[in-house]
Amino acid sequence: MQEDQQPEAAAESRPSSSSIPEDGPKEASGLSQNISDADAFKILLEVKMKKRQKKPNLPCTVTELVTEEGSKVYVVGTAHFSDSSKRDVVKTIQEVQPDVVVVELCQYRVSMLKMDEKTLLKEAKEINLEKLQQAIKQNGFMSGLMQMLLLKVSAHITEQLGMAPGGEFREAFKEASRVPFCKFHLGDRPIPVTFKRAIAALSFWQKVKLAWGLCFLSDPISKDDVEKCKQKDLLEQMMAEMIGEFPDLHRTIVSERDIYLTYMLKQAAKQIELPRASEAEPRKCIPSVVVGVVGMGHVPGIEKNWNIDLNIHEIMSVPPPSASSKVLRFVIKATVFGLMGYGCYRIGQQTVQFILSMPTAQNCLQRLTEIRPWH
Repeated sequence: MQEDQQPEAAAESRPSSSSIPEDGPKEASGLSQNISDADAFKILLEVKMKKRQKKPNLPCTVTELVTEEGSKVYVVGTAHFSDSSKRDVVKTIQEVQPDVVVVELCQYRVSMLKMDEKTLLKEAKEINLEKLQQAIKQNGFMSGLMQMLLLKVSAHITEQLGMAPGGEFREAFKEASRVPFCKFHLGDRPIPVTFKRAIAALSFWQKVKLAWGLCFLSDPISKDDVEKCKQKDLLEQMMAEMIGEFPDLHRTIVSERDIYLTYMLKQAAKQIELPRASEAEPRKCIPSVVVGVVGMGHVPGIEKNWNIDLNIHEIMSVPPPSASSKVLRFVIKATVFGLMGYGCYRIGQQTVQFILSMPTAQNCLQRLTEIRPWH
């Protein structure tokens, strides 16, 4: 069911498929206004093919993969906090003029594509109670709490570098809109599924230990550290160091998403059917060209899974909450309500003591004590 919903979410976020580069209209300006849709498509496709390099000069961070049908997929491995990665994405899209661009985002994170850098920088640094409540409402208590802790990791990097995450995805979105007939797909597994599966994979004490490590993350990070991590994404490297003791967590956060990303890249790389002038004309398909923009840490997994027949139904299922999750949820709720009750009790006690200490109240009490009972 989730698999069917993903393309719909992707379609909502893609740039217009009829986007035309600046030189496109100039070459087609002398054409008749009565030109058929099929002929217009062919002309614009020719413009696109002329710009597409037969032997593209690609950055060293790009991995080329080929499907059984001959479609080419160029996977750009990026560091999520890197100006160099932004340039790699732009150059790759300009060189290969893709039919589809796939990014490592899901529908729950698509808003970052349309927000400016300044707003994103502010949002990333502000983690408040309202965001926590929204995350819990959307993903459940434990998954929402884990999401906020991971956002804290991202906010820590943001604060250290003064750079908002996801710049390479925004560049991919903008650059894809300049390529004729280029679709934009969201290629990552929905984040609620990932968090719920991750939480279910941990024992009670593993959850406590991981939460403790995320809460007290404070190591300084420099921009040089980011660029050194071009062989492994910085955020994913930090997470890998923290979750190294939890192989099940690594499986759900990294390995399963490798499978999902590979599946979505293959789906995007289906052959393209050319438009026909009439129903009598035979169908003609051509191999497509796809650019995938993912964290560097996912590239080895995508290569590993590329020639495997993948089924994502299993990794899209959400297991029911474990007994430890229910116990932890009850303990936390009981603690919160207990603290609130104790706070009310203390406030009430202090209020009574304050009133009794007032001169007026003491005078009233003194008069009451002086009144003798009537016989």
